[in-house]
Amino acid sequence: MSELGKQILDQVRSYHREQSGADRFVPGSTPLNPAGAVLDEEDRVAMVGAALDLRITSGAITTKFERLFGRALGIRKAHLTNSGSSANLLALSALTSPRLGERALRPGDEVITTAAGFPTTVNPILQNQLTPVFIDSQLGTYNPTPEQVAEAIGPRTKAIMLAHALGNPFAATEIAALAEEHDLFLIEDNCDALGSTYRGKKTGSFGDLATVSFYPAHHITTGEGGCVLTDNLVLSRVVESLRDWGRDCWCLPGEDDTCHKRFTYQLGTLPLGYDHKYTYSHVGYNLKSTDVQAALGLTQLAKLPAFSAARRRNWRQLRDALADVPTCCCPARPRGATRAGSASRSPCWRTRRSVGSNWSGSWNRGGSARGSSSRAT
Repeated sequence: MSELGKQILDQVRSYHREQSGADRFVPGSTPLNPAGAVLDEEDRVAMVGAALDLRITSGAITTKFERLFGRALGIRKAHLTNSGSSANLLALSALTSPRLGERALRPGDEVITTAAGFPTTVNPILQNQLTPVFIDSQLGTYNPTPEQVAEAIGPRTKAIMLAHALGNPFAATEIAALAEEHDLFLIEDNCDALGSTYRGKKTGSFGDLATVSFYPAHHITTGEGGCVLTDNLVLSRVVESLRDWGRDCWCLPGEDDTCHKRFTYQLGTLPLGYDHKYTYSHVGYNLKSTDVQAALGLTQLAKLPAFSAARRRNWRQLRDALADVPTCCCPARPRGATRAGSASRSPCWRTRRSVGSNWSGSWNRGGSARGSSSRAT
């Protein structure tokens, strides 16, 4: 960066400190929001720095964030998107790809999901002309049980798509085992549970695909933004294609022939040598993010452990303070989960009452269409 650019960023730091000093908490006056982004000096500098370099599309900063974010969760492939809702759409749509052969989901196939949740976990099922099979959730965990999932499995069931509700991990090991036993895909909507674990394993690492949201209310933010993660190389390519207009080529915008087959490849009935960068193997979208957002994501990612620790402290304080309120059914920590502290289970857990509505594989994550799976451990 030029000397002038460095001076501008120094001024940005001064501006941030000036603005922060005017934003003091006043007891009894300052509103306390239930959630929101925590942005500091480094976040502001990162965004301005990316803007100074005119990083206005998805590029090198996005690629860096994807690599580091995947590494932080122990998952091979991460694809940054423009929102968590788009991430859900891409994850479910990927399961309809012809590249999956006989395992591809087709219109009318059933997907098990919960009736008590955010609409964009359900919307992709309908958008792909699939049939949602709704199951209920339990007070105390606000998640369905493995028994409820098992009961909902029928001859047309092809996938399970569940969110870790409010950051409380569902019984991921047991539900992943059910998916394995019945040859079903499992999508984890991990938007509320980033950094949580179940039986010592990070949420988002149990399913064939996982999604994350970077909306300001979540653990880290890119403003708007989301991510699809997978260990499966076939699914990874499909997600990337669907996100990038349906393009078959994986060369980044502005790059040329990194696939080494730009003019030597034949797709379908197209002529041999038809430009691979402009061939399309899926009916896709443009759901990419930008480098400005990714720059913010990089500085936020470094603070994820501290943010998670603060959320757990807040959860324990609220949980303990509300534990004896007769009309309050506080969330309880699921067995095996480390979403928050060691608070005792609430009466709601013991009674296992329901909330919401009364509606009622052998996929190798390394990339092959058959073989042993590492989902259930």
